Amino acid sequence: MTDDLILTVDEKTDPLRVKIQRSIERLRAHEPQEGYYVADSFGKDSCCILELCKMANVRFDSHHNLTTVDPPELIYFGKKHHPGTIIHKPEMNMFQLIVQEGVPPTRFMRYCCKYLKESGGAGRLVVTGIRWAESIKRSKRRIIEACYKDKSKTFVNAIIDWTTEDVWQFIRKYEIPYCNLYNEGFHRLGCIMCPMQGTRGQLSDAERWPKYKQAYLRAFDRMLQAHPDCTWKTAEEVYNWWIGVEQECTQDRLLPFEDQ
Repeated sequence: MTDDLILTVDEKTDPLRVKIQRSIERLRAHEPQEGYYVADSFGKDSCCILELCKMANVRFDSHHNLTTVDPPELIYFGKKHHPGTIIHKPEMNMFQLIVQEGVPPTRFMRYCCKYLKESGGAGRLVVTGIRWAESIKRSKRRIIEACYKDKSKTFVNAIIDWTTEDVWQFIRKYEIPYCNLYNEGFHRLGCIMCPMQGTRGQLSDAERWPKYKQAYLRAFDRMLQAHPDCTWKTAEEVYNWWIGVEQECTQDRLLPFEDQ
């Protein structure tokens, strides 16, 4: 089945309904016998995906990979409103990974994403909430695509052509619960102090969740003890480099980070 469907509604008069129908047809057209593996980040896009899977009446099981530096409000929301989602805890948390790697994660060393977020779904058709409108990088993604890191895994990006406004209209139309951090001005939810959001975002997170800043500093201290050959001498030096490194690497302070 192609994406060019014969629709029963005028796209000019109800464009959201058209997109909803297309997304439902995508899910129905590719439904595997064992059901979909739904990647549930607990974010707004995942909220839409779960609702669409129910509307399409397709088989699925949903999964959330705990990064251990997720906003507490997001995890609370997920446990309350997505009780059917299986939460997977990693063997090592973010702070242990930093000690092991000997350097904090950066935009160019995203070992944390590989270990904490991108596992799961091997051999399955994985439904994601990835959208073209999110970033230049994601604008090149396809509706159906193989995972280039794990060829046994195939992505079904069911709402890839939705805009952010489409997402919020859908949530309002069907009264779908979402994390209250969006009401506080957050546009995207990801790891606390993720370097992909730039220096300003990291500093804002440090102010919003000061205990996580202190946890990072403690991890940097343990990292220096485990790697005495480091050029840094103190955890504060590591922290200042980590916060300022984006200023040296890019002038775009508002690059979105890649959540699911």
